[in-house]
Amino acid sequence: MKIADALRLAGEAFLNALYPPHCAQCLAETPPGMHLCAACAAQAPKIVAPFCRQCSQPFDGAINGVFTCAQCGDRKLHFDCAVAPYRSRGVVREFIHRFKYERHFYLRLPLAHWLAESLEDERIAGQPFDALVPVPLHSARYRERDFNQAEVLAKLLAKRAGKPVLHALKRIRYTTTQTQLDRQERMENLRNAFRVRHASAVQSRHLILVDDVFTTGSTVEECARVLRQAGAASVRVVTVARG
Repeated sequence: MKIADALRLAGEAFLNALYPPHCAQCLAETPPGMHLCAACAAQAPKIVAPFCRQCSQPFDGAINGVFTCAQCGDRKLHFDCAVAPYRSRGVVREFIHRFKYERHFYLRLPLAHWLAESLEDERIAGQPFDALVPVPLHSARYRERDFNQAEVLAKLLAKRAGKPVLHALKRIRYTTTQTQLDRQERMENLRNAFRVRHASAVQSRHLILVDDVFTTGSTVEECARVLRQAGAASVRVVTVARG
């Protein structure tokens, strides 16, 4: 464990001893170790069928059975599927932003709990995988945040899944923020932004990419592309939320 992570954990233990545990959303008292009360947890917008089998984009229409959305159907994708249990709305979106941008590190726990629901999806549970691969940050962005949210979540998910975390990817090019870019601009912005550290570590392996949010899928698609080029047998994606 890194020193910074150990200090955060020690700080959280101290605060829990000093103040009663409470819901991070409404401040209601909660049992020890719980950061979200039942009422607020019930407000988390869960993704339910019908949704795109490829990217989990929900669809409001009356569709029975498996379908692929127009955005996935008109392009070749290098990941087999992207599974997200929740929409990036309301309390889910707020917790992700507070964790990632405001350094509310304790929120990794409810986020990892939500993320773990992806392991129950038949698209993940139906085929064994060898390792979890966090989407990496560029070193400059890592210095700004002092942690990689995808790596933190991947480590917690790995404990539940009993699988190793494989740091297979390196971000080699700093890219501007993707927030205001459309899908095509995001894809161009990320082209050749990643490389595989050691091809031998991914060859013939079934991998699960881990990130916090799937928006247009440009980031995980570029990661999946370089992993498949390096010889990965398959790449699937899990995120906490779908934008």
